[in-house]
Order: sequence, then structure tokens, then C-alpha cells
Amino acid sequence: MSDESTHGSGEPILIVDDEKNIRRTLRMVLDGEGHAVHEAGSIAEAEAVLARENVDVILLDVKLGEDNGLELLRALKSRGEDGMSSRTSEIPVVMISGHATIEDAVSATRLGAFDFMEKPLDRNRVMVTVRNALERRKMWREVHDLRRAVDARWELLGNTPVMQDLRRQIAKVAPTRSRVLITGESGTGKELIARAIHRNSSVSGGNFVKVNCAAIPPELIESELFGHERGAFTGAVAKKRGLFEVADGGTIFLDEIGDMALPAQAKVLRVLQTGEFTRVGGEKSMRTDCRVVAATNRDLEEMVKQGTFREDLYFRLNVVPIRSPDLKERADDVPLLVESFVRECCDENGLGYKPVDEPVIDRLKQYDWPGNVRELRNVVERLVIMSDEVIREKDLPPYLGGPRPPGQGSRTGNTGPVTAIDLGRYAGKSLREFREEVESEFIRIRLAEFDWNISRTAQALGIERTNLHKKLRALGIHRGEGTNGGSTED
Repeated sequence: MSDESTHGSGEPILIVDDEKNIRRTLRMVLDGEGHAVHEAGSIAEAEAVLARENVDVILLDVKLGEDNGLELLRALKSRGEDGMSSRTSEIPVVMISGHATIEDAVSATRLGAFDFMEKPLDRNRVMVTVRNALERRKMWREVHDLRRAVDARWELLGNTPVMQDLRRQIAKVAPTRSRVLITGESGTGKELIARAIHRNSSVSGGNFVKVNCAAIPPELIESELFGHERGAFTGAVAKKRGLFEVADGGTIFLDEIGDMALPAQAKVLRVLQTGEFTRVGGEKSMRTDCRVVAATNRDLEEMVKQGTFREDLYFRLNVVPIRSPDLKERADDVPLLVESFVRECCDENGLGYKPVDEPVIDRLKQYDWPGNVRELRNVVERLVIMSDEVIREKDLPPYLGGPRPPGQGSRTGNTGPVTAIDLGRYAGKSLREFREEVESEFIRIRLAEFDWNISRTAQALGIERTNLHKKLRALGIHRGEGTNGGSTED
């Protein structure tokens, strides 16, 4: 028996029933609603239709002659890696039967049926059920599209050898339950690696819970991680679940673990050893079963030697080490990253796509990127917003080869343009005075190049932010001088 189809303009629906009169009746009802209707009288015919057509709802009879409709339902909902079930697992299936038992209805529900209708079929009931099933299908598509958009946002971009090696490491460790310690400089994408591990793990259906250990004050870290009972301390007006509890059945990502205080380290160690914890102010021991991934930009081995990081916790976390490469190690990925960031920033700001001139790409590839991918993303956003229809060299900031303020002679090196110094003006100065004045002038130049962004200036100078602040105070350099008065400290 061949498939009979009525191609309306509405959503496609498949009727699977061995009684031709039932199929005809349902087709008339659905065709009147403008749907594209497909028919099948057996499991084999239904599978043939599904192999060549996309359908939004399936109406499936429990008894199909010698076939059992529940077997087809089981195949549709099995969520296989390949084949039919990978396409059909989210299609709403409405079971229909003239001799249904409670056992049949329970089995259909357990197998994932959307609804169950008994014969003789009521026209209004059919229309309402199909309409609800189509709404479910629409919601699934929206969720699916949203998940794809979220996954794309956290995608690891790059085709250079170091990125290919990174993906191989992720592919090996992700399916296991082993703990992972991700190391690397700030802005290299350690969170992207953690999310990729979670996405490809056996707990991908659970929560991905990020904990920024550096952002939580020491006096609150225990409450944040393990929760608290009502009245445990001043301000605890209600019971609160901790992040380890929220991550149960999923992944907890301990970002900047090197900044966690020693008392909190001891409590985290206990969770890793036993899977047990107690809420602040509570007495009941609770359990959590979550995948633990940690990350840091600090040298934990050196911190262990200095006594600022627990050795036993370090070994518990560092089961599988993964290093996140610096952007300068994969300069050939810059064009791909720029293209992705341009599209993302244009969409976010409601702008049409802006192509990037090749000389701009060349400039971006030559820069060392002390702030890594995060800095590149920020630069691209600035270029997208401040440029015209095309992003050109003139749109680049001075330290990337763009136009400099009038009256500044310069030479361009790997770290950006540096204003020339008139040595004659220092005649009669002592070495200490010369050093201080040259250092002051050089710092002012770098601050101007980075629009007074303290973090990026410190990175370019090769010093810590705290040291740069001290030098600014010692040399009498005030915020915003030599610029338009703005500052963008991060």
C-alpha cells in the first residue's frame, strides 16, 4: 500500500492506522485545517514515510494488524545517535485505539506518548489534541534553536594545531568522570573549555554551575558553595541551596580556584573526598554527585610550596591537566575569531554585517594580545561600533597601528607605537631623575594608548595592576591626563 498525501499549507501530520476508513476520516478533519497529511497502514510504511518526509505530529494506532504501535513508538523515542530516532524523538505522538487497556495507556505514557485517544474519535477532541501537539512541537523547536544559539556562543573557535590538540584532549576526558584542572592566562577561554567538557559528558543534561572563586568574599564562600539554613547568621532569613547542591547531577566549574581562601579549600576538599557537605547552620549531612572542573591563571605548584594552596586539594583537582593556549600561540586563528566576533557584535547592536579590510586582519595577527581572546573581542566590538560600513585601518586604535594624536612621532614595535624621546632635554639631570622622568613619560604614553585601561596597560608593561597603581601614585600621574578624561579600568 502506498502513502497517500494531501499537501496543504499547514504543518505535516502522519496518520498510522491499519483501518482505511479511520485514515480517511482523520485526513478529512486535518485537511480541512490546511495540514499536509501523510498516511501509513503499517510500521514499515510509517518508517518509509518518515525516511523521506519531515512531520510535526504522528497519530498512531496501538493495534496495526499483526504489528504493535507501541513498538513503533519505542523506536521513535529511543533517542539513538544515528538513524530515524535521532530525528523523531521530539515529534509528539498521539496514540489512538479502539480496544485500549489501562496497561496500554500506561505503557504509551512511559514510552513518551504525548496523548492517548480512544475510538470512536471525536472531531473536536482530535482538533484540540493536534493543536496542542503542534504547540509542543513549536516550543521544542524554539528551545532547540535557543540551545544551538547558546552552544554557538560558547563554541571553541580555531583550526590551528594547538586548538586541534586541545579538542582531542577534550574529546578524551569529557566522557569520563575524571576531574580536570584547566590552566592558562586570563582571557584565553578557560570557561569555554569547561563548557565543552560538560557538553560532551555523561552529565550534559544536568546543570553547568560556574563559581567565580575570586569574586566571592571569604566570609561568604562557604554559604555560596554549601548553602545555609534559615537563621544560620544575620541576614539568613530563608534557607538557601548551595552551588554544590545546585550542580548535583551536572558539572560545577570552580573558576579562579587559586584565589580561594585556605579555610574554604579545606571544605571543598571534603566534598571531593566524600561527596558530603553540611549547610551553614545545619546538622544534616547532604550528598552531591557532580563533575568537578577547576581553572586558574596562577601557578598552583608554586602556591603549594608557599603554603597558600593545599597540596592535597591540588592533587585532587589536577587529575587531568589541560592548558588553554595564549592567543599569540595561534595567530592564524585571528581571522576566524574576528569574523565570528564581528557577526556577533553586529547582531547584538542591531547593525548590518560589516566586512573587515585585509590590512586590518594583518595588523590584528601581528599584535601580541596580552589580554588574549577577551581583548580581541573587546577590540572588535569597538571597531564594529565606531566604524562606517567597512572596518578599515583608520578605525584601529593607535597601539594597533591606527592614527595617533597629532604631534606624536613614533616607531612601531610588537607591542605598539612608542613616542620618541628627546634626550637633549635631560642634560644636567642625575641618573635617578632621568630614570624617573623617562619612566613617567613612558607610562603616560602606554596609558594613553590603552585609553587608561589599567589592566591592559599593566599587561603591556609586564607588571601587576597593583604595582602600576603604586607607580602612578609615586610618579604623580593622575587619572585621565593626556586623554579625553575617560578611564576604563577593568
